[in-house]
Amino acid sequence: MGRLARSPTVETLALIAIVFSLQQFAGLVGSFVGLGGFGIAFFALGPPLAVAPWTLVTSVYAHASLAHLLSNAFALVVVGLVVETVTTRARFHLFFLLTGVLAGLTQVLVGGFVGSPAGVLGASGAILALVGYVLAANPLSETILDRLRLRRRAQLGVFVALALLVTFVTGTAGAALVAHFTGLLLGLLAGRLEVLHTDGDDGSSGPRRPETSAERL
Repeated sequence: MGRLARSPTVETLALIAIVFSLQQFAGLVGSFVGLGGFGIAFFALGPPLAVAPWTLVTSVYAHASLAHLLSNAFALVVVGLVVETVTTRARFHLFFLLTGVLAGLTQVLVGGFVGSPAGVLGASGAILALVGYVLAANPLSETILDRLRLRRRAQLGVFVALALLVTFVTGTAGAALVAHFTGLLLGLLAGRLEVLHTDGDDGSSGPRRPETSAERL
């Protein structure tokens, strides 16, 4: 129980639930003043970006529907509880937010470039970044990549191809595919570099704990 109380995965789920509750309240208020869809529009990231800068953050935790939230929550629990065993709460939250923001920004910018700008919201990009981290940072993947002796450009090519494959195989109608691709690719690159791993340093001033098998992805 104590571990769950300090779990960044649980904290992220709580934050998502709070934001979704605020969305419902905003939507209710909007319906009274004739602003349909206000519960989504106020939280979603979309062009022009300078008009609502707060949506860089809110869009990562907001969701279009309860079903959207629940599907992402399930995925977050599965992969988040794994990643949090090798990192600190601060790094977990920072990684989740930054990858989510970058995924959303890429979706909006690419959409504007091809002439179909649209708002984006949801934690999928950040969650796929966690998935990518697990895929690239586990011992099996590291062993395979090391034995192949691929140059960095070749490894990048492998990650891009994998991200494209997973994105299109798992993509559904209305999904932010560019954001999904971006999040997964960022996670793969971060996992290869093990940017979240602390090697037993939990951020305290005490002595480091020896690394155990449970602390490897």
